[in-house]
Formats: sequence, C-alpha cells, structure tokens
Amino acid sequence: MDSATLTRTHTRSDVDGMAVASFVLGLLGLLFFNLVLGPCALVLATLALTRGTRRRGRALLGLTLGAADLIVLAATLNAGHGTLWHLGG
Repeated sequence: MDSATLTRTHTRSDVDGMAVASFVLGLLGLLFFNLVLGPCALVLATLALTRGTRRRGRALLGLTLGAADLIVLAATLNAGHGTLWHLGG
C-alpha cells in the first residue's frame, strides 16, 4: 500500500468518526449542555456529510439531534422566562 491509500483510509475513518460523534453529542445534548453540544453536533454532522461519510444515516441523525438540542434550549428558555436555573427562594 502506498501512502496515499493509507491517508485516504485514515481520512475516511476520521469522517465516519465525525458522523458517529455528531450522533452521540446530539443525543447527549438532549439531556444536558445543549447550548454547547447541539452546535458541536451540527458542525460535525455537516462536516461528515460534506466530506462523504459512509455513515450518512448517523450524520443525518446527528444533524437532526443537534437542531433538536437548540429547539429544546429555546423552549426551556421561553418557558422559564430567560432563566435555566433558579437557586434559592
């Protein structure tokens, strides 16, 4: 194998990893840290899709879950009148 083949294989693996990472971050973002994990899932999913991942379904799920994270954040902020946490009485 020449170095170009090894580099291409390594890059394909990285791109597939981005798709899986976007799915995992989007899923975790629904539970906590949706302000940070949602946009990370969106960026990773977009990069994976533009770079031609073999795990297109995972990347699309990551994209959808990342958007859902931001929708949950907006709904939470709207329901709480701009506050996420209320400490004290």
